[in-house]
Amino acid sequence: MSTIAFIGLGNMGRPMAGFLLKAGHQLRIYARRPEVFQQEAKSLVDAGAVACASPAEAAQGADYIITNVMGPHDVAQVLHLTPESVIHTAKPGAICIDHSTIDPQSTKDIAAVMAGKGISFVDAPVSGGVKAATEGTLVMMLGGADAEVAKVKEVVKNYAKTMTHIGGVGHGQVAKLCNQIAQVINIQGVAESLRFATVNGADLQKVFEAISGGMAGSRMLDLMGPKMVARDFKAGIEARLHAKDFFLVKDVAKESGIDMPALQTVASQLEMLMESGWGHDDTSSLLRVLEA
Repeated sequence: MSTIAFIGLGNMGRPMAGFLLKAGHQLRIYARRPEVFQQEAKSLVDAGAVACASPAEAAQGADYIITNVMGPHDVAQVLHLTPESVIHTAKPGAICIDHSTIDPQSTKDIAAVMAGKGISFVDAPVSGGVKAATEGTLVMMLGGADAEVAKVKEVVKNYAKTMTHIGGVGHGQVAKLCNQIAQVINIQGVAESLRFATVNGADLQKVFEAISGGMAGSRMLDLMGPKMVARDFKAGIEARLHAKDFFLVKDVAKESGIDMPALQTVASQLEMLMESGWGHDDTSSLLRVLEA
């Protein structure tokens, strides 16, 4: 069993950390938000985790340092930007595993800084949301050297159902952003389909049943269609998280000179969704943007 630092105890991080404890690993935990640490980390501590006051403290003696935070700056901050960052205490030979969704270039930059201290880095973003994290069935896309990825798989198999090694550092993030492009554009398509049905007076439930059995059928239609029909916008995955990822893709596409017209349109819809105050609701709220 390994000693693992787990940094980031949000709705997905907590159950993932719980699976590592159940597997017998020694867990050192840290949450950046005090209210999360006080309220949510207690169950992990009761199960045997060690609560730490900083990323640096959590990383002491750890074989693996797992991060599950929001954006590129957040990852850099916990790993190397401040006096309390992981880099100051992590032992040479330790492996950082980043489950955050960030851009590929930031991933490469952070990995290079950590490598200067003899610390390896594997980007391992996940798909599946809170439900999959709770069930231990996440889909994971990994980027890194073969030897490090092989070691990482032995750890993350405790909460991942599918693990695909995409390529070198940063390529896991490329795959995750591809996932977000296809996923959110699909959600927008579902919203537009059901909006079209409403305006033309058709029964939404029957339209959903008809198209889900045809060539339009998809996981996103199966997930989002019933929520839109029932007008149940309670978050499965909060729209602000999809928006954050989509805006990352938009920036990378602009820098790369890639023409992505569907992405640009959906990004505008997500901007309106956020401006309407629905960021903490489900991404199925794209239907409400069309209605507004």
